[in-house]
Amino acid sequence: MLKNQVTFRRVTAGVLLIVAPLLQAVAVVVDPGTWGDDREAVSFGDNPALAQVQSALYHWSWMLMAVAVLGLVHFTRRRASVLGHVSGGLTILGYLALSALLMIDPVEWYLGQRNSPEQAQKILDEMLNLPGVIFGFQMPWMFFGILGLPVVLLAVWRAGAVHWWVPLVVGVGYVGSFAVDYGPLTVPLWVGPAVALGWVGVKVLRMGDAAWAAYYPAPVPAPVTEGAPA
Repeated sequence: MLKNQVTFRRVTAGVLLIVAPLLQAVAVVVDPGTWGDDREAVSFGDNPALAQVQSALYHWSWMLMAVAVLGLVHFTRRRASVLGHVSGGLTILGYLALSALLMIDPVEWYLGQRNSPEQAQKILDEMLNLPGVIFGFQMPWMFFGILGLPVVLLAVWRAGAVHWWVPLVVGVGYVGSFAVDYGPLTVPLWVGPAVALGWVGVKVLRMGDAAWAAYYPAPVPAPVTEGAPA
């Protein structure tokens, strides 16, 4: 498989479209902050082991999703190319920025073990409100991932590679999660997209190399030089 570019890219895309969103769905389930105190300085202290597990799951989910998006953009080589390339590039940047922010999790646990919840939150706010943190890591990059993925899938739908319900389910789930507080309601909102993206991943794994390669643009014939033999 490693020697065949078509097989390698297809299988990699298919597997990551299943694994990456699944890791995020599992992370929100095991996260102590989902079910406990909404102040992570407190909830992480209630179960430090699960707090570390959820951080690692989110980290790998978002790192792998950045790679999976490259697989989705493949379907826009012939149609919806501009939308696919622009939204795909911004979505990749967004997921990488999301992953970087997870380093704040152990800081919240540390502060919560040594300060009152109010004092821990005050210190954390002072750290996160630094201009370098806001404009270097948070705004607007982190939103490109969650908000950009439905747009990428919209381009993939326009290219004819997925059904209309896939970008709809992913958009309602991920974008809708901004409308609720992070907690139990986030679980179904993130499980839905995991199912939809997993369906796409299974489809990619089953489609075969010929169907995957069909999305490559047709080769442009070389110009014939005047006087050259035909």
